[in-house]
Amino acid sequence: MGGLALFVIGACMGFAVLLGGCVAALGGSGAGGGAIAAGGDRGPAVPAGWELIDEGAAGTCPGLPWSVLAAIGRVESDSGRSSAPGVASGANFAGAEGPMQFEPATFAAYGVVGPGGVVPPSPYDPVDAIYSAANMLCVNGAGRPTTLATAIFDYNHSGAYVDTVLVLAQALAAEPAMPADAASALAFAAGALGDPYRWGGTGPGGFDCSGLTQAAYRSAGISLPRVAQDQFDAGPRVQSGASVEPGDLLFYGTSPAAVEHVGIYVGDGQIIDAPHTGAFVREEPGDWSDFVGATRPG
Repeated sequence: MGGLALFVIGACMGFAVLLGGCVAALGGSGAGGGAIAAGGDRGPAVPAGWELIDEGAAGTCPGLPWSVLAAIGRVESDSGRSSAPGVASGANFAGAEGPMQFEPATFAAYGVVGPGGVVPPSPYDPVDAIYSAANMLCVNGAGRPTTLATAIFDYNHSGAYVDTVLVLAQALAAEPAMPADAASALAFAAGALGDPYRWGGTGPGGFDCSGLTQAAYRSAGISLPRVAQDQFDAGPRVQSGASVEPGDLLFYGTSPAAVEHVGIYVGDGQIIDAPHTGAFVREEPGDWSDFVGATRPG
């Protein structure tokens, strides 16, 4: 599990990184269908069986994180669970086929038969589809950190798509059992990266900190209060000694009764937040000394 333990040392609550003598807030081509499920689902974002296929397929491309394949499958077809056209049969509006949403010409170029897959390879067979996605990504440089983002862009030509896949991959690497509602909220937040901070903003196109977290969890079918203090008070709290997990909300202020800011935890010590006037929604370290606690919506 990739969570970070909450604890208290003296008067400073936080996670396991020591900053300046005080424990700080945090340690340390498919034509995609956007088929992420919503509805307050605490089931897994990626089923265990799919995770095993993702891990096996990633092993054919040294350096490719399994979580990138898992994130692409999650975005494209809810890991094969979507009933949208083109997932189990036929094609979507753009002509893409199968759970990894390959266009026919692309699958013809990169399609391979995975272990136990269909011969000849089929974009509708989950094993073939995932191993073929790994093949395409690998050919385009996904085995190297410096070219991973461009390889994902070659898979689906959208900057927002790349942001969403990378954020979900980061979260899944930190917590492979991440629930679906947390994944949906993080996907929404990733899609808002680069949007301007707007006082009172609830989107689209601009957010303040609590407007972003409220909208992110609304996309997952979970209702949150409007302002950061009320969101913190609504809980449920992540208790001291428990682990912070991707999708948790992290709150900052002068005390639990004076919350001033909130972000959504991605993993690896990072949050996505709408920080302040003049800034943009961004991913950044969450190791702030004024951390007051975390909640786990849903």
